[in-house]
Amino acid sequence: MKIYNRSNFFKHTFCDFKKVNQKFFDENQVHFKSKAGSQYSYTEEGVYRYSNHWGRVANCRWRLYSDKKLKNQKSYLGFAKWSGFYALNETEKQFYISVDFENMDVDFHHKGTKEDVFVFFAETAQKKVIQIRKLFLDDKWAKYFDTEIALLRKNIILKYINSNKSLLEIKNNQK
Repeated sequence: MKIYNRSNFFKHTFCDFKKVNQKFFDENQVHFKSKAGSQYSYTEEGVYRYSNHWGRVANCRWRLYSDKKLKNQKSYLGFAKWSGFYALNETEKQFYISVDFENMDVDFHHKGTKEDVFVFFAETAQKKVIQIRKLFLDDKWAKYFDTEIALLRKNIILKYINSNKSLLEIKNNQK
């Protein structure tokens, strides 16, 4: 497993940053400022990143997590441990999908954070997450089934995140 640090974390990596207090840079030095205006500060534990753009960053996928909904194009400060960075490539299936049925929430994560999961390529995982969010928001598709919507939704989604089958194929096999 590759070990990441200040000299290589920005080269084809996936990472989930956690939103932290913006006052960090009041007392700490900026070690690097990118052409796009993002600011970085390095510690022994990890990296702080202050930026107004998250998600696809150059050749990386860096997400920012917070307890509150974040506004796009607003600058936030995030922190990630060096151990939270994973190699990102499109030749290996590296991502799994997690679903919180109670809160109707879905997202994808790197396989390095959990064992024994069904994995997908990054692009496939992202597309499946979008389709699952649509399943949570819309009930029209369920009117053709004789099963209670919550149970039907759960069965379909679980099969969808644990196979390479298409959503249409899974729905058709439910009838």
